[in-house]
Amino acid sequence: MSRFFLYFLLLAISFEAAAQNKFTLSGYIKDSKNGETLIGATVRAEGKGNMATQSNDYGFYSLTLAEGSYKIIITSIGYTEKAFEVDLSANKQTDINMDPAGKEIEEVVITAQAEDRNVSAARMGVEQISIKEVNKLPVLFGERDVVKALTLLPGVKSGGDGSSSFFVRGGAADQNLILLDEAIVYNPSHLLGFFSTFNSDAIKNVTLYKGNMPAQYGGRLSSVMDVKMNDGSNKDFHVNGGIGLISSRLSVEGPIVKDKGSFLISARRTYADMFLKLSSDSAIRNNTLYFYDVNVKANYQLGKKDRIYLSGYFGKDKLGLSDLFGLNWGNSTGTLRWNHQFSPKVFSNTSLIYSDYNYDISIHLASLEGRIQSRIRDWNLKEEISFYPNAQNEIKIGLSSIYHTIKPGIYSGNVTLTNQPDNHSWENALYVNNTWKAAPRLTIDYGVRLSAFSVLGGAHKFYVLDEHSNITDTLMYPSGSIVKTYLQPEPRLAANYRLSPKSAIKAAYSRNAQYLHLISNSNTSNPTDKWVPSNNLIQPEVSDLVALGYARNFKDNMFELSIETYYKRMSNQIDYKDGANVVSNEPIEPQLLYGKGRAYGVEVLIRKTKGRLTGWIGYTLSRSEKQIDGINDSKWYAARQDRTHDLSVVAIYELSKRTTLSGTLVYYTGNAVSFPSGKYRADNQVIFLYTERNGYRMPAYHRMDLSATIKLSKPEKRFQSELAIGIYNAYGRENAYVITFRENPEDREKTQALRIALFRFVPSITYNFKF
Repeated sequence: MSRFFLYFLLLAISFEAAAQNKFTLSGYIKDSKNGETLIGATVRAEGKGNMATQSNDYGFYSLTLAEGSYKIIITSIGYTEKAFEVDLSANKQTDINMDPAGKEIEEVVITAQAEDRNVSAARMGVEQISIKEVNKLPVLFGERDVVKALTLLPGVKSGGDGSSSFFVRGGAADQNLILLDEAIVYNPSHLLGFFSTFNSDAIKNVTLYKGNMPAQYGGRLSSVMDVKMNDGSNKDFHVNGGIGLISSRLSVEGPIVKDKGSFLISARRTYADMFLKLSSDSAIRNNTLYFYDVNVKANYQLGKKDRIYLSGYFGKDKLGLSDLFGLNWGNSTGTLRWNHQFSPKVFSNTSLIYSDYNYDISIHLASLEGRIQSRIRDWNLKEEISFYPNAQNEIKIGLSSIYHTIKPGIYSGNVTLTNQPDNHSWENALYVNNTWKAAPRLTIDYGVRLSAFSVLGGAHKFYVLDEHSNITDTLMYPSGSIVKTYLQPEPRLAANYRLSPKSAIKAAYSRNAQYLHLISNSNTSNPTDKWVPSNNLIQPEVSDLVALGYARNFKDNMFELSIETYYKRMSNQIDYKDGANVVSNEPIEPQLLYGKGRAYGVEVLIRKTKGRLTGWIGYTLSRSEKQIDGINDSKWYAARQDRTHDLSVVAIYELSKRTTLSGTLVYYTGNAVSFPSGKYRADNQVIFLYTERNGYRMPAYHRMDLSATIKLSKPEKRFQSELAIGIYNAYGRENAYVITFRENPEDREKTQALRIALFRFVPSITYNFKF
């Protein structure tokens, strides 16, 4: 590895040597109204090759050009194009303030991408959606949700009603890396999945990489959902929020020191529990059902070259049945970042990151009194340096070190379970990535990530199993000692070749390794699912993904067409044995089996981006399968998230300057499930017989959602307000949430299937305001 970095350093030096008589234009790109930095804004120098670059995640840009005079043009969707002349005879730092494109635009548009980005970007399988679009889409219970908006795009499949889980290109729910200001969010759901943890009022940017992620990301097989929070206005104080039928939210932002620092506080809470208290039935009145979350962020510019950020998220769910049962769970994250500009060509980001997810179950029954607690906690130190040697290359070098602590279960009271000791592990990574404009028509993004996962000793037990998965020995290691280290190189490559100014072909390959695994027997992420690390028996999951694509734009980028096909091969896939007891606290290792997986498919996206009518049609044809010795006679079988067809239609129509109508239509093949194929009696009890793993299908799912957003104030007024009215599942389709089986009480020889649906018609109304 040292030779690799020596070679890279020499390569960087050679770039510098070749850059004699060249100078660098650099700085930050910001919104002129509130000082928010803009991500992905394009900076182009006209003449002498039309060199261009984009602002990074912190709004910083760097463009190295030969000495001379240039016209610099800056573009960003949602903002008026800006141009200025520059005589570049020395390095020059120029901060650029962009004006929103028209008085009707009241919010920062989070997708600051070029109009032809789907054609020009090197990477494929990257999805971005703007908060402006999210705010116009029909939503459940009137709560805007970026996760559910992303599931309307091809290759991203929803976990269904009552779930915030999503599946990307055949991967399981735990194979998605979800980041909020660089901190890992382990359970992105509220109220058992009806809401996600992301409050749209606090979000600046959302990017989803569907497997072909750059080398700076790692730790999951299928995708990365990278969410960046708003910084807060450094110009003026603002308050905005919304009042809905079951939830409300409020955000406050403003300058700490004008033009130098700002803060943001955003909070929301549901109040379904308040309606329960109106019931005359004490059994209902004393129940608890609500969540709250708070996003906070502050930043301050120490000087022209230094800025610090501090951000945090705190969320908690409470579910209780009178005084008999309680389930509380929540996420907490914190990120302290320091941005430093070493030179016009070198930008550094240093982060100290904290993540915490925990749940707490309390039981108060006559025969059982107890409490069960579990937690996963991370401390992460990350350093990344961005190097812009010339206009053709953007290089990122970095390292990450994460210390994981998992508390499998702490039990108190008269419960018969025994406490499980903490499990410790250490995950490290070094990476380098370069975006190289190899030729006017060819862009290549390549890199490598070297990840290492060390299993650490302590009070946790390690087991030795025989060929029948019986425990033959138990091993103990001193606290802090390294029991085993897994080392995995993860190469990444993506290329884009422009066939014409309006079309391109793309190809990509990536390898990813995953060291933490969610042990679950359901399609959705439940609060009590177990996260387990790789150890001496559970090996890291590894995937190899290849993808090909074609992109074309029509009518001055008004219409976009993207077609992508992929094949993913996965090793060390995990599943339960038949008959495993998934809720016990016995050692999990003897209950698991390991094998391989594969996922493949075709994704088609047709999008209209301009005009009064905008929206998209997304379609995915795919398969996701596993082959594990000991399951399904060792034959290939469908993974739980396997769906053959997935179709989404989204339409947004501006009826007038004040009224916007929107609608979505969703259809997909039912999930693969295990249904009984027979039954027998034992001690006068009916026992159903399951023979084929995931050999059946739930009924096909489809629904239509409709909404209208009406602005109640004129654009020039300081106080802005709107009314959002919607209906979820407009034609009342009773989609199956779960299907259970029982003996027919009228004919014991027959079996009844009981279909349970969560929703029919769900109306919503929300009043939003901003001043």
